[in-house]
Amino acid sequence: MELTKGIRILLVDDEPHILQFLQLGLMNEGFEVQTAVDGEQATAVAASFFPHIIILDVMMPGMNGMEVCRVFKDSGQDMAIIMLTAKDDVDHRVKGLRIGADDYMVKPFSFEELLARIQARLRNQFPGLLGEIRLGHFTIDDRKKEITYMETALELSPTEYKLLKLLITKHGTVLSKSNILNIVWDYDFGGEDNIVEVYIRSLREKLGDKEHRIIRTLRGAGYRVDL
Repeated sequence: MELTKGIRILLVDDEPHILQFLQLGLMNEGFEVQTAVDGEQATAVAASFFPHIIILDVMMPGMNGMEVCRVFKDSGQDMAIIMLTAKDDVDHRVKGLRIGADDYMVKPFSFEELLARIQARLRNQFPGLLGEIRLGHFTIDDRKKEITYMETALELSPTEYKLLKLLITKHGTVLSKSNILNIVWDYDFGGEDNIVEVYIRSLREKLGDKEHRIIRTLRGAGYRVDL
C-alpha cells in the first residue's frame, strides 16, 4: 500500500453502488479517491483534486462519458482515463480510444482486473509515482526527487527535475513548448515561452549533451528524448 500513497483516482459513475464498491476497494489499496456522479461534477472535482487516474463511465445522464473524456484530454492535464461501459461493442470502444481514452473496460469486470489496468497506466504514464524506475541510462527516484544519468546523480532544481522527468517518461514523444508550459509551469504561467529553451539549455549542460543527442530539438515541433 505504501507504493500507492499519494496516487489520486477519480471515480465517475451514476450508479451509487458501483461508486461505493470501487471507492472502498481502492481506498483499501492505499489510493486517494474522490467520486462524482455526472460529468459536470467530475470536471469540478478534477479542477482541484488533480487525479492521476480517472475511472469514467460512458453511459451517464446529461454530459456523457465521451464528452467528459474529450474535455479532460483537451485540458492538457496529465491524467490517464479508463472508460467503463456496459456496451461490448467494437465501434463504441474505438470511438472512446480515438477521443483520448487510455484504456477501456466492459462491465461487469473484476476488481482485480481494474487494479491491474490501473497499475499498467501508472507504469506507463506516471512511473515515478511507483518508486524508482530505470529508463535507458536514466534512473528516476520520485521520492527523493532525484534523477541519475549513467549512474551519476544530477544536481537539478525542482523545475529542472520536473521538466527532465517529463521528457524521460514521455520518451519518443515530441513535446511542444505549450505542452511543456502547461504541465511543468501549469496554466498560471504568465511569462514568455522561451523559458523552456533556457531550461532545456541548462539540462543539456548538466547532461553533457553538447551534440543534442539526448534531448533532441525538432524544429517547429518541440523536444524529444530518445532512450
